[in-house]
Amino acid sequence: MSVLEWAYTVLVINPGSTSTKIAWYVRETPTYSENIPHSSQDLSKFTTIADQYEFRKDAILQELSRAGLNLEDLDACVGRGGALKPLVGGVYAVNDRMAHDLVHAVRAQHASNLGGLIARAIADPLGIPSFIVDPVSVDEFEPLARLSGLPELPRQSLLHALSIRSTARKVARALGRDLCSVNVIVAHMGGGISISPVKHGKMVDVNGANDEGPFSAERTGSLPSGDVVRMCYSGLYTERDMLDKITRKGGLVAYLGTNDAREVEAMISRGDSRALAVAEAMGYQVAREIGAAATVLAGEVDAVALTGGLAHWDRLVSDIRRRCVFIAPIYTYPGENEMEALAEGAMRALAGLETIRVYE
Repeated sequence: MSVLEWAYTVLVINPGSTSTKIAWYVRETPTYSENIPHSSQDLSKFTTIADQYEFRKDAILQELSRAGLNLEDLDACVGRGGALKPLVGGVYAVNDRMAHDLVHAVRAQHASNLGGLIARAIADPLGIPSFIVDPVSVDEFEPLARLSGLPELPRQSLLHALSIRSTARKVARALGRDLCSVNVIVAHMGGGISISPVKHGKMVDVNGANDEGPFSAERTGSLPSGDVVRMCYSGLYTERDMLDKITRKGGLVAYLGTNDAREVEAMISRGDSRALAVAEAMGYQVAREIGAAATVLAGEVDAVALTGGLAHWDRLVSDIRRRCVFIAPIYTYPGENEMEALAEGAMRALAGLETIRVYE
């Protein structure tokens, strides 16, 4: 039975670094949505992400009240999953152990850690469930994917899991098949780029978006390791400098001074050959990683899917399609699609179409 056949009402909460997105879903439709901005002045009052909890929760409740929405109409609240311990993907009920790990940032300080906490705070007084869906720490690696070449540095699964599995599910629907019966390579292309071979519903490998694979708008992707070591010991950079170079000041920013693909396209239209070369190199690297993912699936690929904000960039998509069309049919789903994925995950759980997992 389809999620769309169930008349559930779900509040979706997606905290970002400087804003909190919320949406009120009735069945598959967001009947209300808002992006609540948080000024740097307001956020500077808090030492940790967890300290922002009451501030953001109150902002959400005030916005819902202003919009005239009745919390009593809700069947569930769902929040963006945070950087938790490695876990199998799916829908999780927010419990005490998860709340503890979100508050104490067991993997990383990230705004998404607040999603489950706020969802639970709103849901518990109403007597309804609170969930997270496919957090960034989903780990479904096959054993061989963990070896990096250095025992002290095993490869880890940190990825845009919510977007990737949701997109793979869409492809399966388009093919008229069940997610567990298809092999799909999904490239999520945003501020970071995660490319995962999704094998019968499991994300069995992925490039680490912070330090592997293609360069993105702000991240370097894979780098020559020997040269990186020499930069680290050159005396010119601190540890913070190097981490910033790799995760915030690399990619398009390093080459062209912008993280906005629209600005890059404008440069190209003005005849900037360097901007063209950088854009083509990004497409080349994404295509190369998709090709590598095809080998993980031994060439048994039913489809390739492109999603994320950069999937709006026609030039990039065209370059990737040209290089990868021989692998499998290519589907494009531009945008983040996170709110929809969270809402559908909660509704599948409410409808009994997906087992509600327990965080341990």
